This record gives sequence, C-alpha cells and structure tokens, in this order.
Amino acid sequence: MSTHFYEIYIRTSAEALWEAITSPEWTVKYGHRAIHRYDLRPDGAFEAKANDLMRTLGLPETILDGKVIEAVPPTRLVQTFRFLFTEANRKEGFTRVTWEILPLPIGYCQLRLTHEIVEAPIMEQSVTSPFNGHGGGGWNWVLSDLKTLLETGRALTG
Repeated sequence: MSTHFYEIYIRTSAEALWEAITSPEWTVKYGHRAIHRYDLRPDGAFEAKANDLMRTLGLPETILDGKVIEAVPPTRLVQTFRFLFTEANRKEGFTRVTWEILPLPIGYCQLRLTHEIVEAPIMEQSVTSPFNGHGGGGWNWVLSDLKTLLETGRALTG
C-alpha cells in the first residue's frame, strides 16, 4: 500500500470549500471539470460524469465511481475512488480518499487530502503525475486549481 498526503491552505470558509468539493455546480469549474455527484451518507454513491470534451476523446460517460464512507459537513469526507477510463482501470479496484477541512481563525482553511492506494499502479501514476497539459497533473494540479478558483473566482486554465 502507498499513501499520498497533500496539504494546501485556501482563503475561504469551510462551508464554501465543502461545497466546492461536493457540489456538481463547482466540480465542473476546476481540475478535470467532470460532474461529481455525491450521496453524502454512509454507503452513498459517488460518481463523476465525463464532460463533452472527455466524451469526444472516447472516455465513457461515467469516469469515476465509489462510495461515501463518512461525511461530516463541512470538515470531513471519506470515500472510495476508482477510475473507469479503461477495463484495466476498473480491474484495479477502489482506492480510499480522505478530505479533511480545518477552518483556521485567521480567515482561511487547511485542506488535507490523503489518498490510500493498494495494488493500483495505473491510479498511482495518474494521481502523482506532473502537469502535462493533456489531462495530467494529479492531485497537485487539481488542488491548485481548486485553490485558485476559490480565491480568485477563476480557474488556472479558464
């Protein structure tokens, strides 16, 4: 098993950050711009739908899936997470992602993301890859884009 930790500080409220992570109206604005949907209860469904560009590139309609393990708005979300881009991705199975939001008294939040990966080398390479302009960049890029959007109102690439 490998565990990847990311930590970022964002000038926003915990509620706004939670909304940006869990709301499809926000998830289409940063990162890979997929439509994320969460049923925010234990064993609730998680899925991400491909956007129009992704579909023109041949990706399936549903590109991610998983389950909600724990949801404590606006501070903690634990979920399973699996890519569905290819049959090899599907066969790797589920990994575990934990989002922790710590509001700080000085007007911003600490966001910690932990991604636990067991025997999923394709997933591991994807979430740790450097930015390449063709869909790469992993969590570092997604979290940077999220921070930029919340603090400036504009995503990195928009």
